[in-house]
Amino acid sequence: MTQPAPTTEHALVKEAQSGEGAEKGAEKGGGESTGTVIVAGAANLAIAVAKLVGGLISHSSAMMSEAAHSFADTITEVLLFIALKRGNRAPDAQHPFGYGRATYFWAFLAALCTFGVGAGFSIYQGVETIRKGEEAGSPTISYVILAISFVLEGSSLIKAVRQVRGAAREHGISPRQYLSTTTDTTVKAVTFEDSAALVGLVLAALGLFLEQVTGDPLWDGICAILIGVLLIAVAGSLARANVSLLIGQAVPGTTQQELKDELAAMDQIDDVPFLLTTVIGPGQLLVAAKVDFNDRASVADIEQASDEAERRLVARHSGVKYVFLDPTPGNGRAQVRAPEAGE
Repeated sequence: MTQPAPTTEHALVKEAQSGEGAEKGAEKGGGESTGTVIVAGAANLAIAVAKLVGGLISHSSAMMSEAAHSFADTITEVLLFIALKRGNRAPDAQHPFGYGRATYFWAFLAALCTFGVGAGFSIYQGVETIRKGEEAGSPTISYVILAISFVLEGSSLIKAVRQVRGAAREHGISPRQYLSTTTDTTVKAVTFEDSAALVGLVLAALGLFLEQVTGDPLWDGICAILIGVLLIAVAGSLARANVSLLIGQAVPGTTQQELKDELAAMDQIDDVPFLLTTVIGPGQLLVAAKVDFNDRASVADIEQASDEAERRLVARHSGVKYVFLDPTPGNGRAQVRAPEAGE
């Protein structure tokens, strides 16, 4: 097998990045993700305190649910910040491919926090309000807090959306496609959570309004439960994405086929029986392939072709960090085969 030395200073990576500006783009992307998380965390902490005050004054379970929602989001942002810092550590002897997947572990914990703290408390508050009722308080302060929170949450979401749109343009895909395929789960989490926060604010305001108009706390309890269900949906989506990446997710089939075609197009290569990929961190990809080199190729030709193949993949496909090629005779008797769909 051919492989680059497991270090962030790999010559081929540096050469490809200097040619296409990928290194600068990666640093910019990482800085944007950190900035997005910090802005979201600061906003959530301020909002959580304000909602708590509003909930105590108005005796609204929906407002208390929103306070728990924002406190959970604040803890989530702390965990996402840890994820970014831990995941960006350089490779070492014990972790030659780096710590990129640590990002997904901490992001998974963040999703569990949203589920346990935010969703659990919201549903509990809603059920208790429906069962026992609540003493109505003044909703005015809550309306003011919800309006201010909407502006702050909206500002955080705008920053995240701008980053998503910029990254989507660089990849030539739509923002929705980028969110569904990106390996940067920190910005994905912020985008989803801020979107859910805006919906939650609308639900809290609706619960307050309906209780004020009807005098029945049932509506406030129902909206609190709906906020909890919303958080369960967001936490479940983020948890699934992080678990898949944590255990070693492959790139989409179209990208995998492009990588395979890139190798097969080389003069010294007759065929690529199969190719495997796995994500080893945000924006970091490992490629392993069995390659049938031309029978007339000498050892020197194979070495040169392997080196050139690695150069091409690193230079032309964003995120490729390691390339492993295994020379394989084209007789269909390879010991390892690509997994079939559904296996």
